[in-house]
Amino acid sequence: MKLENITLVGSATVDPSTSINNVRLGDNVKIAKRCSVFGSKENVLEIGHDSYVGMNSILNGYSAKLTIGAHVSIAQNVNIMTDSGPNSSELLQKIYPIQKEEIEIGDHCWIGTSAIIMPGVKLGNFCIVAANSYVNTSFEDYSIIGGTPARLIKKIDPSGLKKD
Repeated sequence: MKLENITLVGSATVDPSTSINNVRLGDNVKIAKRCSVFGSKENVLEIGHDSYVGMNSILNGYSAKLTIGAHVSIAQNVNIMTDSGPNSSELLQKIYPIQKEEIEIGDHCWIGTSAIIMPGVKLGNFCIVAANSYVNTSFEDYSIIGGTPARLIKKIDPSGLKKD
């Protein structure tokens, strides 16, 4: 396990095979096997309390701020990246410049298996992202989204979320 510049707010469980640095973890965060979770000294990645990151997921907050809310469930093989582009080709960068933008994922979101979330995306609270979705635009609270590229499938009725 690689650990560097980690701030814990309470307790957290991180599998020893995971690489994690420049991160602030809320209370009761769990990060599974073989994940790569990183920010930078300028952009500390934040994960809110009671959130879970599934195995083989990559949370890349190196180039811009990546904020994940509380009670967020991220399934396995998810890729969330604050930068995208042809890093090793200056010629291709003239056509496709490297995009570096913040990502925000609200509270109580569920990100399905193998979803990809691109730079600049903001997901409101209580959003659900279907498995294998490519998310390159933002969505409001209570959105169920899916597809490549992701589109709104339907809205969640907030009245069904009330505690008994």
